Amino acid sequence: MFEIIYMKADYEPWWQFEGWEQHIIEKHSFENEAEAQSYLEGKLAELRDKFPKEKRKHDKYWAFWSEKEQCFCESCDDDLQIYHGLIWSFR
Repeated sequence: MFEIIYMKADYEPWWQFEGWEQHIIEKHSFENEAEAQSYLEGKLAELRDKFPKEKRKHDKYWAFWSEKEQCFCESCDDDLQIYHGLIWSFR
C-alpha cells in the first residue's frame, strides 16, 4: 500500500515530532504505485504553484513554504514558519 500524506505544521515533515499526526490535513491510500505517483505529482505541482520555497529530503519528504505564512509562538516569544509538507509512504 502507498500513502500520500499532506500536513501543515511549524516544522518540516521529516522531523515527525511526537504528535505529528495531529497536523495531517489529508491522507490518501493507493494499492497501485502508478496511481499514487500520479496523485503525488499533482499535489507537488499544486504546492509548487502556491509556495515559492521548497525543500526535499530522502525522496520521500517535501516541504513548501512562504515567508509570509507564520504563526506566533507564545512560549518562545517569536514567529515560527509554517510548512506544508508531503510524505510519500509505502508499506
